[in-house]
Amino acid sequence: MYTVRRWWDRNWLIIVLVSMALGAALHLRQTQGRLIWEMYQLVAGPLPGQPNLEERLINAKIMELQARLSELESQNQELRALLDYQNPTGKRQIVAPIVGWSADHWWKQIILGRGSNDGIKKGFVVTGTGGLVGRVINVTPHTSRVLLIGDPASRVGVNIKVGSRRYMGLIRGLGNDKAVMEFFDKMPNIRLGYKVYTSVVSQLFPPGLLVGVVESVDLKKSPAPEAVLQLTAPISHLQWTIVLENQPRLDIDIGEPDL
Repeated sequence: MYTVRRWWDRNWLIIVLVSMALGAALHLRQTQGRLIWEMYQLVAGPLPGQPNLEERLINAKIMELQARLSELESQNQELRALLDYQNPTGKRQIVAPIVGWSADHWWKQIILGRGSNDGIKKGFVVTGTGGLVGRVINVTPHTSRVLLIGDPASRVGVNIKVGSRRYMGLIRGLGNDKAVMEFFDKMPNIRLGYKVYTSVVSQLFPPGLLVGVVESVDLKKSPAPEAVLQLTAPISHLQWTIVLENQPRLDIDIGEPDL
């Protein structure tokens, strides 16, 4: 008995600790570690007032849906504006989205997401909310490349009507949202704010399409007076265009300047 008592006095602490460890292990096995998981969540979880993981995922999804809704609303507004756009030519219209800008001709050419399979041909005219955008210079089955009127290589025959008189001229792009109009008249009676339209003698564009608004006039410019125009179609902000069926009235290469 004395020997057992001495052994107990030396080992009782170890026995108790081993028993507690075995009991804890059995409890964890039965509860599948729920207590430890809850303690981990308590330590690693968000601070009071901060959203947990599930709430953060829900918030992220809401933000994504809000962004998509905003984009759809923007496109819907632009499409409505296009539907309200008055087509003075009376020709067939093809609605086409802008899907890209030419990497080597930034601000000078755009790519449309419609092509020959949709009835678009080289030489067709492209308009948008605000007026003339450009003309189709290359077509594939599913895309069309458009030369913008802001391209310095582009030439458009235009006129400004003042009372019963029309002042004729030719515009060239400046590589941005402006263009220069060179008048055929020596002393045109032009003021700021006058609207500029495609000319009735234009070879490449149907007449009556709004091009821009006179921003400044230099009557002393040689060899002919000039006016700087603000192009009315906000090309850098457009997402959709209207392609107008168009047949150049003369059998010419549409890469040549307009008259």
